[in-house]
Amino acid sequence: MKKTMILLASLMLLACSSHDDEFVNENESKDVAFILRGDFSFDITPFTRSLEADGYAMTDVWVLDYVDGELKQQVHQTSSDANFGSPSISLGYGLHHLYFVTSRGTSPVLDTDASTLSFSRVSDTFWKDYELTVTSSTFSTISVELDRIVTKLRITITDAVPDDAATFNITPHTWYYGFNYKTGAPIAATTDATSTINIPSSSLGQQNVVMSMFSFSPASDWHTNVTLDSKTSASVVIGNASVANVPFARNRITNVTGDLYSRVSTTGMTLNTDWLDSYTAEW
Repeated sequence: MKKTMILLASLMLLACSSHDDEFVNENESKDVAFILRGDFSFDITPFTRSLEADGYAMTDVWVLDYVDGELKQQVHQTSSDANFGSPSISLGYGLHHLYFVTSRGTSPVLDTDASTLSFSRVSDTFWKDYELTVTSSTFSTISVELDRIVTKLRITITDAVPDDAATFNITPHTWYYGFNYKTGAPIAATTDATSTINIPSSSLGQQNVVMSMFSFSPASDWHTNVTLDSKTSASVVIGNASVANVPFARNRITNVTGDLYSRVSTTGMTLNTDWLDSYTAEW
């Protein structure tokens, strides 16, 4: 009887050990490569990799790995990295909360204490909150689809740009230059921050010149006033206009169209609120 009991116990132990995926050993880990997908293309050649949206290449990728609310590791790739867009991470067995970001914004600042990522100039940005339980059977390559979390203001100047025009300035009353990478929500709304765009010589004398700027955006629609002006190299204002209550939403373009240089008052530009489902190329 004693031998039978020992045999049964041994068989039970063997049965348990054969299902090791049900038990987490925090001392074990697995290397996982992530392929980033979304409303952009992932191009692989023998020598380069690139992530592109609307013909423009992303410049940065971040992956932040959290376990039980604690940041365990982070990966930051730039477009010069050989495996750009396909970050590889060693993940311990168990549940991970992974936050993926890819962007082409200017001068990124990552603050892991506040869980934020901000830019001096926002540009196209994609993000994903991804939960993964790592076991011995976890695939070594996983595809992750990211979502666009920005909105875009596109302005078309219908009258001819004067030869002495040097800059074009866009001043939204409310604009977002950063977001919380755990939630995807924008942070710290900036008031009356001007984006200055240098006018290239090729646009002088031309009509229907298009200029644009990006903002992080809440998922639901929101509204703000926008002021526009153009200056000479001596900072003399030679054209201005304003549009009230302009609507925006995540993953949408808001088109503003009208004369700028031939108007006398600061009102009267028209607003097209037929947002697009996807972005078009920016000028």
